[in-house]
Amino acid sequence: MFADETKRPWIIGFSGGKDSTVMLQLVWEALKQVKDFHGIVGRDIYVVCNDTMVENPVIVEYVYRVLNKIEQAARDQDLPIYVRKTIPRLEDSFWVNLIGKGYPAPNNAFRWCTERLKIKPTSRFILEQLDEFGEAVILIGTRSAESANRAKSMKKHAIKGKRLTKHPVQPNTYMYAPIRYLMLEEVWYIINTMPSPWGASNEELFQIYVDASADDYECPAVVTDKEHKSCGQSRFGCWVCTVVKQDKSMSALIDNGLTWLKPLLQLRNELAEQRNIIKNRMPQRRNGTNAVNGMGPYYPWYRASVLKRLLKAQKEIQKEKPHIELITNQELVAIQTIWYRDFVFNQKVSEIYRNAYKSDLDMRDQNEKKEKELELLKKSCKKNPQDFELIQELLTLQKNKSLLNRKRGLKEDIETRIEEYLKKEQKDVH
Repeated sequence: MFADETKRPWIIGFSGGKDSTVMLQLVWEALKQVKDFHGIVGRDIYVVCNDTMVENPVIVEYVYRVLNKIEQAARDQDLPIYVRKTIPRLEDSFWVNLIGKGYPAPNNAFRWCTERLKIKPTSRFILEQLDEFGEAVILIGTRSAESANRAKSMKKHAIKGKRLTKHPVQPNTYMYAPIRYLMLEEVWYIINTMPSPWGASNEELFQIYVDASADDYECPAVVTDKEHKSCGQSRFGCWVCTVVKQDKSMSALIDNGLTWLKPLLQLRNELAEQRNIIKNRMPQRRNGTNAVNGMGPYYPWYRASVLKRLLKAQKEIQKEKPHIELITNQELVAIQTIWYRDFVFNQKVSEIYRNAYKSDLDMRDQNEKKEKELELLKKSCKKNPQDFELIQELLTLQKNKSLLNRKRGLKEDIETRIEEYLKKEQKDVH
């Protein structure tokens, strides 16, 4: 399929940070000039923002306000700019993997989060555009001056004499870095002097960077106001990130008055400190093979302890920010699902939630019909209560496989559980 180059959509990765903001502002102004000259833009532009569901809450609040302004301004200015938000699939979310499956907190040796939380959600959206248009161009806000590694990577994929480079993974997809040659000072100059075309406050963005700047990161690009503080190069990312040694931006935000973030930083630090404690880790991998150095997934009891601390942190933060959710109800249901699949029946998400919030969590099975079914099942198994427990566990396994759309292994799981039950029965007889 050959695509019309004038029609292939542009996909702009937008994080709300300084680089992606400057890139979108410049693109926006260029599109306005094209529209003024030709009367039409001629292609769709998608502003794609990926929410990992564990982003720094300060940034999430700001970015979502900005995205609303972008949508409204695009309509008002009659520009074909469309906002799309992507999130990980339920089975790929951070807490479903760490608390549910017991994946250890990420580090450079096992950085399982990037693929699941960032790459896959955006890749699915790109594939949708390819199915419709055949080709797509991705605009990225990367700059050569960010780091030596970034400059080396950009040079590696560059094609001499061409603005577009081929995407390293996605076929029929091209990449363009409009601000690749901008220096940090130029980025801040644009932010401080160029009004936002969608009506957002760049001063607010600047202030976020000021508040998140650690003492050892300073930006000399204070160009518009002598009262401006030094602006930092702080990087914002997932608040749970344990790949970096320290979360300097989170610490700086707390030091600058956002003390309600303290529970997040404390839990993040605990995850980093407790990652390689061998008593927290099972000796086998999830597939049953021996783990390197006996450091497999977290034991179920440790997973439960993380959930308790997470809900405690969420409850503490909600005293000041009632709308913030650190973990969704859907994730809680999925975690219980995985625990059941792992034959972990002594840890109950609903009980942990009840202890934290002094109220019940809707696990989707607390209805009148369910209660009647349980009562009938109990009566049928009156002579052998153990049979009731076995049937309940088998039904739970079947239901949970269906919930996560993964029925692979259901037969083996049921057979394993029945074998365990029969062995226990024989042992009790003898």
